[in-house]
Amino acid sequence: MPVELSNKYACIIPLCPLVASCLTGFFSFFFPKAIRSLRRLCAASNIFSLVIAMFISFALFSRQAATHSIQQYLWARIPKSDFRLKIGFLVDPLTLVMSILVTTVGISVMVYSDSYMCHDQGYVRFHAYLSLFTASMLGLVFSPNLIQIYVFWELVGMCSYLLIGFWFARSSAANACQKAFVTNRIGDFGLLLGVLGIYWITGSFEIYELCDRFIELTSNGVVNPIFANTIVLLLFLGPVAKSAQFPLHVWLPDAMEGPTPISALIHAATMVAAGIFLIARIFNLILTLPPTMATISWVGGITTLSGATLALAQKDLKKGLAYSTMSQLGYMVLASGIGASQSALFHLITHAYSKALSFLGSGSVIHSMEKVVGYSPAKSQNMFLMGGLRKRMPITGITFLSGTLSLCGIPPLSCFWSKDQIIIESWLCSPYFGLIASTTAGLTAFYTFRIYLLTFEGNFRANQINCIDFDTFFPSEFIINSWGGAQPDSLTRQTNNNFIPKIDMEQKKFTTNFVTMPISQRDQFHEKTIQAYSEQKSLHPQESNFCMVLPLIILAIPTTFGGLIGIDSTQKGADLNFLLDWLISILSFPEANKLFEKLTETLINSIPSLSLSLIGLSISFKVYGKIPKIADIKISEKLKNKKLLNSFLFFVRNWSTSRGYIDYFYNIYFVQGLILIGKLILRFDQWIIDGFINGAGTSNIFGGESIRYLKNGRIPQYLFGLIIGTILSVSLVVDFPIPPLP
Repeated sequence: MPVELSNKYACIIPLCPLVASCLTGFFSFFFPKAIRSLRRLCAASNIFSLVIAMFISFALFSRQAATHSIQQYLWARIPKSDFRLKIGFLVDPLTLVMSILVTTVGISVMVYSDSYMCHDQGYVRFHAYLSLFTASMLGLVFSPNLIQIYVFWELVGMCSYLLIGFWFARSSAANACQKAFVTNRIGDFGLLLGVLGIYWITGSFEIYELCDRFIELTSNGVVNPIFANTIVLLLFLGPVAKSAQFPLHVWLPDAMEGPTPISALIHAATMVAAGIFLIARIFNLILTLPPTMATISWVGGITTLSGATLALAQKDLKKGLAYSTMSQLGYMVLASGIGASQSALFHLITHAYSKALSFLGSGSVIHSMEKVVGYSPAKSQNMFLMGGLRKRMPITGITFLSGTLSLCGIPPLSCFWSKDQIIIESWLCSPYFGLIASTTAGLTAFYTFRIYLLTFEGNFRANQINCIDFDTFFPSEFIINSWGGAQPDSLTRQTNNNFIPKIDMEQKKFTTNFVTMPISQRDQFHEKTIQAYSEQKSLHPQESNFCMVLPLIILAIPTTFGGLIGIDSTQKGADLNFLLDWLISILSFPEANKLFEKLTETLINSIPSLSLSLIGLSISFKVYGKIPKIADIKISEKLKNKKLLNSFLFFVRNWSTSRGYIDYFYNIYFVQGLILIGKLILRFDQWIIDGFINGAGTSNIFGGESIRYLKNGRIPQYLFGLIIGTILSVSLVVDFPIPPLP
């Protein structure tokens, strides 16, 4: 009985942030002046509400791990009709694990945002949106039926729209939130059709009930298999858009226009996690349809590989992390498609903490860079303007490195255990999926460590005359300009008196102004120039304050040890009731010995995939570990002699920077196509519809004008017209005999 009473308090978890958000919005709207003076109090109340939700989540999870029960509480919404809809909340292991994930990451983001957004005019509005965002996600995970899931699904999408376009005065932010909204509407429309189709088949919206009925009907052959697969694929279209799966992933990199704390929340625990959660929630239903499972697997495989390739040559720090999220979400969808749902959920949890740490670390870097290069995303987020930040920002650098190594799949960090299990399951299912998963692991190690090296290692490049757009691995055409003396016209002066070389894409030549100087003397001269100029410039990023550093330290703990806690969840037949059992087992030495033996066995089995990760990491260190050096120019000169390799690397660079050309494809075939259809409809409306209406009006005008001249009020003319009309009428009616011709 106490378990039932305790589980009833689960409704408080989503209500806490929801009430805090509503109160903050209410007082901000009606008492704006008072709220400005109490802005920190509003932020503290929102954080405190989420802390309450977190403690309740942990308390319920401890009881859940002990009882292994599944309970739901429902109230009839439409009691007096044939159609009955019940609302309530569901308490099971999946719900509580997701609740802990959302609340812990949400608290870290809110504490971090208190300092990150303190100078923004929309500070109170931002915290109201954050609380509403977390409340929507918590309502989604506690929903017991598809109708509630769909309602909160749309609320999550609405909050993402508001937060991506938070700085709506920027045209780029306004376009980004509209793009995210439109793209997700495609998936949400498919999800709505799938929900209606499922109700048509099973007659129920409740998750457990409809799954049982659907399995029974499909196994008995009552439902047409083609129709059943179509309905479930329509349901899957919602997660495709929400979790940024190919081909509806195009909104995710543009979503980086929002504040960085929002990027952390979207990529870790709310927006993109909603799609993976829905797949896990209806996994028993999907499992009965092999064609649907195969489709989900290939969508996940294509997404994970394409996301990794698109991240290879990114210059923007946040967009590189965004494509990393896309790739890791592809891992989760791939695992769900091959039947490894527990591995997918495990990777969702480990990746959430690692990616939240990476994004908050990037926000700390960007926040410090803005003080040096100005408030321009093109400058403050450009990794080629960074470098050497680990010396200036040691805590951010160390915590970011832990998140980077976790995403690379380096043991014993958290993502290693979940990613390795997915790779093993992929090889067991199909060699194609195994090859995709393993290749992506190597690419992930390369580009994630590239991000770290460009950002935190080497020398700080924003205060140097350097080849900012020069990538030592992916070649590009540019012109290097000398510094000092007469400056050429093509030289560009930055706001902090930096000179940046221009890229000449039309000439497609590697040219330099040092044509009369040998390479060794040229390098020596340029290095001395850089050193002298750097000594004059004293602007450097500094470590962020305590409120921004504390969440990084806290998130580094689950990023490092989270995989060890959930290692048992990757086994087949296991459920999510593993946390409490593991914590108890480490207190007894026999259980601890078994655990260490198991970990050793896992490490031995993961040697092939770990080798690929280490190879990618080594290549990244070899290429980017010494930036910036003028010797990099000579590397590019050597690559010019290897035309085939140079052409391939140049193609990869263009593929990454052009976002896989998918946006161009959509613009040509969909956007321009819709514009053409709109113009045709406009012409049809103007010439046919409006022409008919305007023609009828014009004919009435001309008829009225002509009749007006006949109706002049003169009686003799009226009598004359009457006589003529009478004679004509009589002549038409009376048949006068016609005399025969002589």
